[in-house]
Amino acid sequence: MKHPIAKYRAALAGTTALALVALTTTGTAFAQSSAEGQTVVAVEGGKVRGVATNGLIVFKGIPFAQPPVGALRWRPPQPVKPWDGIRAATAFSANPMQPVHSAPPGAGISEDCLYLNVWRPAATWDKPLPVMVWIYGGGLVRGGASLYPGEFLARQGIVIVSLNYRVGRLGFFAHPALAREAPDDLRGNYGYMDQLAALRWVQKNIAGFGGDPKNVTVAGESAGGGSVLVLLTSPLARGLFQRTILESAGLPTPRAGATPMRSLAAAESIAVEYARAAGIKGDDPAALAALRAIPAATLCQDMDAYLLATMGGPEIPGLSHSIIDGRLVVEPPEATVRAGRQAMVPVIVGANNVDLAASPAQTKEGVFAMFGPLAPQARKLYDPKGDTSLKDLVQMVISDQCMVEPSRNLAELMTRAGQPAHFYRFSYVPEALRAKMPGAPHAAEIVFAFDCPGAILKEKVTDADLSMARTMSGYWVDFVKTGDPNGGGRPAWPRYDPASRDVLNFTDQGITDGPDPLKERLDLWRTVWEQEH
Repeated sequence: MKHPIAKYRAALAGTTALALVALTTTGTAFAQSSAEGQTVVAVEGGKVRGVATNGLIVFKGIPFAQPPVGALRWRPPQPVKPWDGIRAATAFSANPMQPVHSAPPGAGISEDCLYLNVWRPAATWDKPLPVMVWIYGGGLVRGGASLYPGEFLARQGIVIVSLNYRVGRLGFFAHPALAREAPDDLRGNYGYMDQLAALRWVQKNIAGFGGDPKNVTVAGESAGGGSVLVLLTSPLARGLFQRTILESAGLPTPRAGATPMRSLAAAESIAVEYARAAGIKGDDPAALAALRAIPAATLCQDMDAYLLATMGGPEIPGLSHSIIDGRLVVEPPEATVRAGRQAMVPVIVGANNVDLAASPAQTKEGVFAMFGPLAPQARKLYDPKGDTSLKDLVQMVISDQCMVEPSRNLAELMTRAGQPAHFYRFSYVPEALRAKMPGAPHAAEIVFAFDCPGAILKEKVTDADLSMARTMSGYWVDFVKTGDPNGGGRPAWPRYDPASRDVLNFTDQGITDGPDPLKERLDLWRTVWEQEH
């Protein structure tokens, strides 16, 4: 019989793929729309030509670093080399290398992937516009900027930037030979280095696109939200943004124990074992040359179990995910926030009510063992009648553990540090899908935050779906503009209050602000986590 977790993962992958394919289709259609004009902007490296169309000016495929290939594989991103003439910026670049079967359709994949995209309104040039920089998710092993159409948010009066970063073994790898080659370089977290490089590019270049480099929001979902958390707590990212949005943040999460990070020493050992399995020994230049000669497609193999691996399942050889490197990532982000050492900027943080979950546990007893001596209380909350299926139990327990409670924890810690924090739950299910879905799964909120639910629902999109998207995206856009999501006649969204632990909930019945329906479960997890400190 097929393992119940494997069946769950397959179903979840299908749901997420539906959302991502739909977003890609929307973006492609936009790229192929008839151009109404063109514009040219000078950036680092030379000039780029975008397209003016449908009330927007759009630039796609702008390089923000040299291609990280050959001798630049596993090196920090290097400045772009100047080009002559005007470079066309009218099509998405290839997305980062990843397994072909899970890659975003349309734009292709390549190790040469360090490019970004810019959308802005065509008509508003009287003053600099707020900027939102989007970082995609995908478990740090897949994903790409071409999945996300920025035009819908840009039409609400902000500049949207999306970027690519290296993933998988190409993005998170720390062989000792790299230290011997360049001992002063940052090592290991090459994907995070790419994100930093793109944010620095924004600081230097976004004014040419009419954006305000002093009013930048960095936002992301899943591993993209985890990346935002890393940037929020990294000393190397200070001053690069003024606010943050974290949707279902993972890898890492705001709870250090939920998805543990690697030490640099552990990441080096993982890389050494992978190299030895490939017949490469030592840490000299010859070993590094042999590693760099491994085809990129080979380095992308065996990534399908990444979700289970991050939650206690079998490890993926040679993959480290987030690494505590001592410079970019100094410590687990939760420790930084607890100590008040993070960037003191406003935050929106939350998760979905049926969020991402997987577990190697094969029995209910295995799941409840996670609660230690609090297992009896967990049974009362999660399985009071004893008839909850293992699949449903894992869904509730792991979603709470890894996504929902950690997001509340971040809101609480930041509030206690004096930062403005707004906490949400996305529970809305499109009307056409309510008979099939028990709630909002991982990534389901993206098309609503991006104001494009029709990308998934097509002709089945309803007025209620469109209204929810307008409202949610309105909160996001006003937050990007001012640091306060309120305005536009939407229901009031107060700052998070640790005393009540209320939540702004996007539900099928509308938007509510009040008692959290998951509070007892989340409070139990809070007790579990606090016992570990």
